[in-house]
Amino acid sequence: MAAQKINEALEHIAKAEKYLKTGFLKWKPDYDSAATEYGKAAVAFKNAKQFDQAREACLREAEAHENNKALFHAAKAYEQAGMMLKEMGRLPEAVQLIEKASMMYLENGTPDTAAIALERAGKLIENVSPEKAVQLYQQAASVFENEERLRQALEMLGKASRLLVRGRRLDEAALSLQKEKSIYKEIENYPTCYKKTIAQVLVHLHRNDYVAAERCVRESYSIPGFNGSEDCAALEQLLEGYDQQDQDQVSEVCNLPLFKYMDNDYAKLGLTLVVPGGGIKKKSPNAAQDKARGPAAAGSHAEEEEDEYSGGLC
Repeated sequence: MAAQKINEALEHIAKAEKYLKTGFLKWKPDYDSAATEYGKAAVAFKNAKQFDQAREACLREAEAHENNKALFHAAKAYEQAGMMLKEMGRLPEAVQLIEKASMMYLENGTPDTAAIALERAGKLIENVSPEKAVQLYQQAASVFENEERLRQALEMLGKASRLLVRGRRLDEAALSLQKEKSIYKEIENYPTCYKKTIAQVLVHLHRNDYVAAERCVRESYSIPGFNGSEDCAALEQLLEGYDQQDQDQVSEVCNLPLFKYMDNDYAKLGLTLVVPGGGIKKKSPNAAQDKARGPAAAGSHAEEEEDEYSGGLC
């Protein structure tokens, strides 16, 4: 079966090359017919699991389409060549070709297809190079935003923000979340703005920037319905606990369903949040000793303190 498909592919290659030849009676290569034959060869090679030869056929198809000024079809062929590289495990090279295809889609005037290609490239490289994936998702978001397809732009920005948090690139994550929140506010999706505020505060606190976290909540009071919401109340309680170095209060807030059922990357930020100084409430040495000796000792010590000052201060 594989041998049959390879022979079929080679026949298509031979036909394509024949279409490209010129002579006394044929002054111009038939790029359109050659591209069709190269495309058929690529499919046959792919079916025979000969991915490198399929990639080469796709590249020849793309070149023929470019010579024929058919940019959309050339971009499709480059994208297919990228997918062949993906099958071979050569992901960075695959992403390069898909990026090239997206640029051609833009040049051709089909930005939506360009953005979808960038998203596809981001998914391919996400586990290998999260940094590159973030860049691709942000590019896709920018294209969608320019086309006023804000919901698709938000989906791409959300992916970028989560990857930035996962990679502990928190300064960039804070900016990305602010961008998301601004667009959600623009489309009047206020409940999601509240959730993005929680994510922002967690990011700022992990950056050890209490001032930025507090400012973030304060600015969110301008969002309709935020003041008085459970999100707002929880964040105020969280900031209070963080400011007072009360780890118990911080952990209690971060274990609320409101925090635990966020996207996994943000939920983890809540569960791993530690307040400065180790988050241990400062207690007097006597109190620690009393706790160790039991309630009776604690009561006895309290009485001693009362007696000591019962006559007043000298």
